[in-house]
Amino acid sequence: MCIVHSTLWDATTPYTERCNALKKINIKSNIFYILFILTIISCKTDSDNSKMNQKEIGKHSVKALWSSFLEKNPDNKSKEVPISFYFCDNKKDADECAELVVKGIKRATATSLWWFEKNNEKLPKIGNQYIVTDWSGNAKAVIETTKIEQIPYNKITSEFAKIEGEGDKSLEYWKRVHKDYYTREMKPFNEQFDENMIIVCEQFKTIYLK
Repeated sequence: MCIVHSTLWDATTPYTERCNALKKINIKSNIFYILFILTIISCKTDSDNSKMNQKEIGKHSVKALWSSFLEKNPDNKSKEVPISFYFCDNKKDADECAELVVKGIKRATATSLWWFEKNNEKLPKIGNQYIVTDWSGNAKAVIETTKIEQIPYNKITSEFAKIEGEGDKSLEYWKRVHKDYYTREMKPFNEQFDENMIIVCEQFKTIYLK
């Protein structure tokens, strides 16, 4: 049985005609709904494809930079593509730090010992080589570790803050942004920042640029 709102048709409209009209309306509504869903799926697919393409571009960029480096440094001990990474946990800071490396301003990084232990990662060694990328994975530079020290957060010096080269290069700035960063990375594990926590202070030199 078709239920038709009385304001859509007058009393002389045949009952069958009313039902057929309502069916057409329902069909159009269903078509619109289907098109809407397909549009959402298409947008998501395009977004996923874009991310995949960017990831592939990043991998190609890393391999291309390393190949170029080896061509100019055929005696380099390691031939395998090294670990590539970006600094920080957001696009703005990651891209800025990559540029600081390119400009020769940033010559150190400070990872918490907590992070290495939590992620079961090996500690860096002098002579290790890495490829620094921006947030999108685009290779920017090849760096080589020159010095490593494990220092409590509250014992970091102004000299090291200057070598790391971020912000105004002051110890005050270094402590503020790094405390925030360590706090963020520990929060998902319900662990808290401690001023006595050990920081792996790694100094490096840039040995090749894009």
